[in-house]
Parts: sequence; C-alpha cells; structure tokens
Amino acid sequence: MGRILAIDYGQKRAGLAVTDELRIIATGLDTVHIKDIFKYLVNYVKREKVDCFVVGKPVQLDNKPSGAQRFIEPFVKKLRKQFPKIPVDRYDERFTSKLAHDTMLEAGLKKKDRQNKALVDKISAVIILQSYLQSKSGFN
Repeated sequence: MGRILAIDYGQKRAGLAVTDELRIIATGLDTVHIKDIFKYLVNYVKREKVDCFVVGKPVQLDNKPSGAQRFIEPFVKKLRKQFPKIPVDRYDERFTSKLAHDTMLEAGLKKKDRQNKALVDKISAVIILQSYLQSKSGFN
C-alpha cells in the first residue's frame, strides 16, 4: 500500500503532510515554495509510493468556493497532468489555519514560532490529511 500525500496549497508556499505506509498516521512532511512544488513532488514520488494526493479545497461557510480557488485550480490541473496515474482528491480545508494555530498554542510554542507561516502551512496539511483519513474510515 502506498502513502497518501496532502497538500495545503497557498499563494507562496505549500504545506505537505504524508501518511505512513499503512495509512494510520499523518505526519508533517515539509513546506515548499510553490515555484519548487513540482520538482519536490517528482523527487518524492520517485522515492516513495504515493497512491493519492489530497489537496485542500477552500470553501466558505456557505459551501461556495472561496477566492483562493482561482490559484488552486490551475495547480490541481497541472498536478493531475504531471501525475496521471495518481488520483487527486479534494478535501475541505475550512478552519485548518485556525486549528493549526490552536495546536501550536496547545503545544506551548513561543509567539515567534507560532508566527512561522511555513510551520502553520505544514500543520494545516496534517490537519487536512487527518480529517481526510477519518472521513474515509468512518470515524468522523
């Protein structure tokens, strides 16, 4: 069984998280500048078996697409083209940044560390992936 790789795609960076091979645990992988994302993913897929990409889907409270969709959709199309044999699932990413900040507070991180946007992006990707895994397992 291959890994599931989640991507919290932003305008500057993409937070990445990945499952273990048994798809039990979601772990933060990295934060990558968007200009380097495809190079990073190609190298990762060469080293590890990836069965699915999960990309955060930004929606508003009324379930309408948020403004961020305009730069995420071209990325998703290119991702599907670059990796035609790996399915791409979309998953609601509402509140992930808030949950990431809350997690950092609970972990006792200092204010300077909590302001690290790259860390927030990586934690957001973990939250997206954990939620995705729970939705697939029926333990919502």
